[in-house]
Amino acid sequence: MNFHYTVETEKSMDEAVKALEASLKEEQFGVLWDFDLTAKLQEKGLDFNTGYRVLEVCNPKEANRVLQEDKVVGYFLPCKIVVYEDEGKTKIGLPKPTTLIELANNDKLTEIATDVENRLIRSIDHAI
Repeated sequence: MNFHYTVETEKSMDEAVKALEASLKEEQFGVLWDFDLTAKLQEKGLDFNTGYRVLEVCNPKEANRVLQEDKVVGYFLPCKIVVYEDEGKTKIGLPKPTTLIELANNDKLTEIATDVENRLIRSIDHAI
């Protein structure tokens, strides 16, 4: 079992991010931060030329639910979705919340993480 879910799209990175923002909104998730990792690495003088953006996404209701159950699980928040270039293709992926939440060993949290994961995957699938 993969710890991540990754798909390929024919869209450019910018198009993919815009489509992703719209589909996330339908699932009541918002983008808190769109981190252009490529620009940051180049700003620091590093020779990194691959497009790579990290979106930090959150659904406040779900974040509240997991934090009410276990404050330490906040270490996994917010969820991340990555849009990047790989061999001329744009890819969209995320670390699966269910994989991360297994570390907490709590059935209620696993149930919440499964729902969140399904909604995030649905958002990605609608964005491609």
